[in-house]
Amino acid sequence: MSPAGARDPRVNDRLDQLADYPFTRLRRLLADLAPAPGRTPLVLSLGEPQRPAPVALIEAAIAAHRADWHRYPPVAGTPGLRQAIAEALTRRYRLPADLIDPDRRVLPVAGTREALFLAAQLVARDGAGGAPPVVLMPEPFYAVYLGAAVLGGFEPVMMPATAATGHLPRLDEVPGEVLARTRLCFLASPSNPQGAVADLGYLGRALALARRHGFVLAVDECYADLYDQVPPPGTLEAAAAAGGRLDNLLVFHSLSKRSSAAGLRAGAVVGDPALIAAFTRLRSYGHAGTPLPLMAAAAALWRDPDHVDANRAAYRAGLDAASAALAGRLGFVRPAAGLFLWLEVGDGEQAARRLWAEAAVKVLPGAYLCRADPAGAARGAGYVRVALVHPPEVIADACRRIAATLAP
Repeated sequence: MSPAGARDPRVNDRLDQLADYPFTRLRRLLADLAPAPGRTPLVLSLGEPQRPAPVALIEAAIAAHRADWHRYPPVAGTPGLRQAIAEALTRRYRLPADLIDPDRRVLPVAGTREALFLAAQLVARDGAGGAPPVVLMPEPFYAVYLGAAVLGGFEPVMMPATAATGHLPRLDEVPGEVLARTRLCFLASPSNPQGAVADLGYLGRALALARRHGFVLAVDECYADLYDQVPPPGTLEAAAAAGGRLDNLLVFHSLSKRSSAAGLRAGAVVGDPALIAAFTRLRSYGHAGTPLPLMAAAAALWRDPDHVDANRAAYRAGLDAASAALAGRLGFVRPAAGLFLWLEVGDGEQAARRLWAEAAVKVLPGAYLCRADPAGAARGAGYVRVALVHPPEVIADACRRIAATLAP
């Protein structure tokens, strides 16, 4: 049940199956505390980039399309934006030039949060032998995956992604009877929060499994351009290696982290043309359209790799700063990609309260990225997530405070 109390009969009762959103829970956890006096508060709980977006590029594109503010945004985006997305992903993943048809296999969306949520509205809800249909997801997870499953009327089934599994789900351990009921499977590579990267073999096996059992594989690759040393492979590469078909596949990309442009609300779904057509039809009934001048800005960002290289270099410098402060402490592992650290702290909620009250550093308890069992225990309860979204000097300061407070 929701912590708000008794269920309101006017409200969809599926909401009562969900805890409050992670950041709502965090506000409640820290509500009675003030940040440590005399120290600048540092917020590392939210994966919101604090590095500047390429403003000149964005403003030039918007200015060139200022006459378009009066127009309704097209549901399927503009041809120029779809082409820019197709070219960027083709270049990034060294794909065959004809793999991504921009008119049939690309759908621009208003950020991938919306699109990931809507993916569960897209797929069939028939069960197997009267049992409920299933949505698979890694645990820990991006909270939107769970919300999409529960509010879509599916049974959410967690696939543990722990240190023992390399922080990626072991798909071959999902029982056959669950796979028979699966209609959608969320994966994330690089993973959030651990920064684990799936190799091409893993992605190829996941796609083959989806096709064998008839479910949709939805792969969240929103952190794919923020890597330490080696570019993460993509599921589109795996599809190309398997013959170039995109059936049963939806891949999600975003400019939020790649371009430090979260406020632009510009993402993309690429994949199975039949699913893209259905997705477009679904969004036509309730999409939050990105205005045409902002679509032009998004297209400019997709076409420009230079600012992505600079953003990645700044991210790597932040990783260096975190490594210097935390190596050998709190189970620190330098992530291969992504924006986060996943630190072992014993009790994540207690650690988050201590860090705020004693060090003025805000982090997210790992339990808030996992689903509690009937006894109230959650798989990530012994961890906190730390978002490396600030300049390196701020990350260095924050990580030194974390180490001094929790691992002196």
